[in-house]
Amino acid sequence: MSPTLLVPSVRIGVVGAGRIGATAAGQFADAGHEVRIANSRGPETLTDLVADLGPRASADTPAGAGRFGDVVLEAIPFAAYRELPADALAGTTVISASNYWPDRDGDVEFGGRTQTELVAAHLADSRVVKSFNTMRWERLRDEARPDASRDERLALYVAGDDPEAKATVVDLVEAVGFAPVDVGSLADGEQIQPGSPVFNEPLSPAAARARLGID
Repeated sequence: MSPTLLVPSVRIGVVGAGRIGATAAGQFADAGHEVRIANSRGPETLTDLVADLGPRASADTPAGAGRFGDVVLEAIPFAAYRELPADALAGTTVISASNYWPDRDGDVEFGGRTQTELVAAHLADSRVVKSFNTMRWERLRDEARPDASRDERLALYVAGDDPEAKATVVDLVEAVGFAPVDVGSLADGEQIQPGSPVFNEPLSPAAARARLGID
């Protein structure tokens, strides 16, 4: 049974069709949202994935998925964040699920900013929220519990500077069966980057807040 829609009629673009992007797209589609997914190789390469995702899913280019979505999830390698189509994403709530891995992404000059603050600087006309980045794709796929109470679900974290955009992402996290834990601003999102005490840890929301020192 699909979970109750907490954000009715949301159209979601997904830029990045790897394990996290494809898995999140499936969760969104199962929750009743329309999904348009894109990768760097072209929509014709996504035929099988779209068939697996079901009738609510379709494929497009990154710019097309960006223009389609009321909300857009980016789940691309961090080093490629400058390739995100900023014009197509202007005015949109963008969920950034990418993580920086030095061995893959090379040296990056952060200038005292978090990973997602760099993404937000590139997407200056978007409302960027960090989420869907701390959980392995298998857990995202298999351990959603939309019919359970929030306290019985696994925590999935949200960080951002725009309260309305964060509220939208909180509702989407709940709709797909996880417990949203608000860690604060994009600067506070350092708490949920790789190497943090909650990264890739299956925690209840109470345990997550305790580990992060959040009241």
